[in-house]
Amino acid sequence: MVNVHANIITQELGSHLRKHVAACLRLLDEGATVPFIARYRKEATGGMDEVTVHNVKTRHDALSELDKRKEYIKEVIKGAGALTPELESRIDETLDPVALEDIYLPYKPKRNTRAQAARALGLEPLARLIFGQKVTDPASAAVQTVDLPQAQALAGASDIIAEWVSEDDKARAIVRNKFQRSAVISSRVVKGKEAEGENYANYFAFSEPLRMCTSHRYLAMRRGEADGFLKVSIDIDDEEMIERLGRKFVRPEASPEVADFIKNAVKDGYKRLMRPSIETEIAAMTKEKSDSSAIQLFADNVRQLLMSAPLGSKRVLAIDPGYRTGCKVVVLDEQGKLLEHQVVFPTPPANDFVGAADTLCYLVDKYRVDALAVGTGSGGRETERFLRDVVFPRKVQVFMVSEQGASIYSASEAGREEFPNEDVTVRGAVSIGRRLLDPLAEHVKIIL
Repeated sequence: MVNVHANIITQELGSHLRKHVAACLRLLDEGATVPFIARYRKEATGGMDEVTVHNVKTRHDALSELDKRKEYIKEVIKGAGALTPELESRIDETLDPVALEDIYLPYKPKRNTRAQAARALGLEPLARLIFGQKVTDPASAAVQTVDLPQAQALAGASDIIAEWVSEDDKARAIVRNKFQRSAVISSRVVKGKEAEGENYANYFAFSEPLRMCTSHRYLAMRRGEADGFLKVSIDIDDEEMIERLGRKFVRPEASPEVADFIKNAVKDGYKRLMRPSIETEIAAMTKEKSDSSAIQLFADNVRQLLMSAPLGSKRVLAIDPGYRTGCKVVVLDEQGKLLEHQVVFPTPPANDFVGAADTLCYLVDKYRVDALAVGTGSGGRETERFLRDVVFPRKVQVFMVSEQGASIYSASEAGREEFPNEDVTVRGAVSIGRRLLDPLAEHVKIIL
């Protein structure tokens, strides 16, 4: 599926060659991490930064889950003997999980419904005749088609048509779009609960467009509902929807009797089946978004609490060691602010001891550096030995600092927000240096 996913993701990104996206997907499938690919596999990915690699991974994961769901759905429909080439093609071409579930809905195994009971009585042929508008009088068609009381036959046929309407993917898309654009969320106090639910008094008679409802208000209303103090609903103009769906399913040439019969079935299918289903779906989507916003707010508050500056501070020169690409050097002030960055090559294969020493002595003197932080990664010990042989213009202490997780910060959203114009290697060196200034604050960034 790598090639298929590469084509889809390339079209969606619109900024990278397909071969680079495919190479990135292969690296991800082989177990490579986002920071590793962004730092060390630029030649394969065409220079993708960590944001693009992360986006590619996220989309690849989503498409992989979608592929698994498609295979399951096709197996279920095939087992029911209803998988046609046209339906299989629609399933394969769908990239929207919601649209996929709408396609699957008519074939999904169901509990005992009114429509199922009507089918058991042999009323599906009658429902097809009426819904296909191949008759002019439903009552006469019922008498000619089935050996059941006319009222019972017509009620059963209406139940079947109502279910077809509620499971039509295009009709569901129309209703879902209306909810997303125009839904209004309302809450009312449960009668007799005014005193007990006084904490929710702001929502005793509340109403506003759903798209304008903030996450904290939405969650508060749902808590009030769960506690039994509020009744919450999400509404649209039902009459407008019923009329629109009626126009969709009733053909102009239909007789008045058939048109009225189908419109009544559409109304029943909308109110009894489709609308509650989509309202629940929209409520779940809104809840998920509200939860994400609340979690992010909590994380921001915790981050500020845990990252308070400690007592005492020093200016730090941090080194992220390396071999072929050299050692990335950054200078940080007492608050961890980046002052300057350079690259030196005291390690193999360059072994530029003199040039590296000159650069480091210059930076130590220029910024009045108090301490040197050296990452414990590849080349760290060689760099430490080199530093202990350098005669600096002022007294400095040398510390070996664990760089575990520094690459995570360097490719994280927090790192990008703080240093949008710097490379991931610079951000990694900054993280190493800050671990001398405030280890807790720096490690919290990795956790969050």
